[in-house]
Amino acid sequence: MLTIPSFHAIAAMALTIAMFIGFARGRMSIEIISLLTIAVIAVGLYFFPLEGTRETDGLVLAFEGFGHPALITICALMVMGRGLVVTGALEPAAHFLERVFRMNLQLGLLVSLLIAFVFSMFVNNTPVLVLMIPIFAALAHRGAMPSSKTLMPLNAASLLGGLATTIGTSTNILVVSIAVDLGMRQMGVFDFTPIVLMASLVALPYIWLVMPRLLDDNRVDAEHENRRFHTRLRIGGESGLIGQELATVMSELPDDIRFHDQYTGPIQAQQRLHISGTHEALEDAVRVLKGELAPSWVLDRIRRESSSQRQDILAVEMTVTADSRLLNRTLPTSGIADLYGVAVLGIHRPDRLLGEKEQYSEGGDLRITEGDVLLVMGLPEDLETFSRSDSLLMLEGARELPRKSKALLSAAIMGVAVFLASIGVVPIAISALAGAILMFVTGCVKFDRVGRALSGQVIVLVAASIALGRIILESGAAGWLGSVMSAGLQFLPPAGVVAAIMLFVTILTNFASNATAATVGTPIAFAIAAQLGLPAEPLVLAVLFGCNLCYATPIAYQTNMLIMAEGSYVFKDYIRTGVPLVLIMVATLSFVLSITYGM
Repeated sequence: MLTIPSFHAIAAMALTIAMFIGFARGRMSIEIISLLTIAVIAVGLYFFPLEGTRETDGLVLAFEGFGHPALITICALMVMGRGLVVTGALEPAAHFLERVFRMNLQLGLLVSLLIAFVFSMFVNNTPVLVLMIPIFAALAHRGAMPSSKTLMPLNAASLLGGLATTIGTSTNILVVSIAVDLGMRQMGVFDFTPIVLMASLVALPYIWLVMPRLLDDNRVDAEHENRRFHTRLRIGGESGLIGQELATVMSELPDDIRFHDQYTGPIQAQQRLHISGTHEALEDAVRVLKGELAPSWVLDRIRRESSSQRQDILAVEMTVTADSRLLNRTLPTSGIADLYGVAVLGIHRPDRLLGEKEQYSEGGDLRITEGDVLLVMGLPEDLETFSRSDSLLMLEGARELPRKSKALLSAAIMGVAVFLASIGVVPIAISALAGAILMFVTGCVKFDRVGRALSGQVIVLVAASIALGRIILESGAAGWLGSVMSAGLQFLPPAGVVAAIMLFVTILTNFASNATAATVGTPIAFAIAAQLGLPAEPLVLAVLFGCNLCYATPIAYQTNMLIMAEGSYVFKDYIRTGVPLVLIMVATLSFVLSITYGM
């Protein structure tokens, strides 16, 4: 017989619904709604404490999310991801996927989804996604699909892969462990893999072809990113391209690169090629053509001083004013490198002026005029001195250049952290935290720049979701919902019972946590199986699958929150793309489960 839920259970369910409505309407920021949720829990439990607890225990429950291992893990993973970005460690992988995306955008996305799916079957999907987020952020900057259209499908594919084996996620292990304690047989690693693979044949086409179309292009193109800089690229004496025809490497260059002179014959050492392109395109041209955009001696000097002074190298844009001494000079005659120790990588000028012959010297170099924008590389103090002394206006948007000397080190730190967590030597929280500390100690990430790696929105959202999950469990709301569900399942066919359990656990995991859903749902599944005379194993698998169908809200799983800031997602994005996927998976998995177990 059903009983009326307790006052605290009703309040917990009402707060969950209110939080969901607040997120969905989008009138207040996620941070404000999250902080209000924490405040309501803290104040409510202080004046109306749970049975058997003190007033101050409610404060601990409300605020413990800020010190929870899940939040520490997410922050540590963000720091390590930042280390991979600022050292350029992921550039080779980004270049490989970029080549695939350049062949075909849809093919590139499909290859990426399959990589995430397969790896997540054997490695915890959190580190898999952490490794891939910076790659796709870099690809978006290089002109591939925007992050907002790739990270959500990528996350869905990794969650789908983690669903396929008992070691795919920690939740799978938790459900199987609870089921064994309740009397079910010990499941092997691949016992339910065929079921998930069959469901994936339906889900992956949706993730690949439909989900990106449901997401907006949240990419913001800053004005300085669209500027084209003219420069002379010098071919180094040790380049492996010497003696080859330029046409043989043209296909490897970015589409944005333009050649402004006719070049015939083989490439020669110290040859200067007049090219133009965006800053990112020029960097790719340097990599492909094995050249430099400025004299090698000044570039080497900047790198040495950066290493000795432990300072980042910046690339900034500076506008030439009417008072500058550089007017009517060329870069070779300006003496900039000798005087200030900085390197000018290129000059931006309106297209309408580029064809005027009087703008070029006899050597073919562009003469600097008022309004030109110089792309300058150097250390912060040297750049300030150059800007002040030569009457230049430094523009916003300074960019830190990758510290490539530490690329291998940062990749090794991330690789070891992921490996130790994936084989179960230490929990992901410990390996991620140790990796973040090593990133700081070795200088891959600097303490004063850690704020750029962390997202305040994600931090308060994680803390709020942890507090909400605790109150749903401890107030008895989750148990009451399970009792209501079991009372009505006796009227459904076996396949409907499986679908109902899976849907209930899915709702629970999207608004509380998958650990809560596993803890509450597994015993309920066993009880329902006994009452209805059904085999327990398919109902337990329904719980396991439901715990992993956390696509519909950002608070459902830590990887959902990891992609939130990078993809500029709002709550509606998760609902719009996640609810159809949840329905597809529930329907498909329920059908396959009932067929597999002869129900």
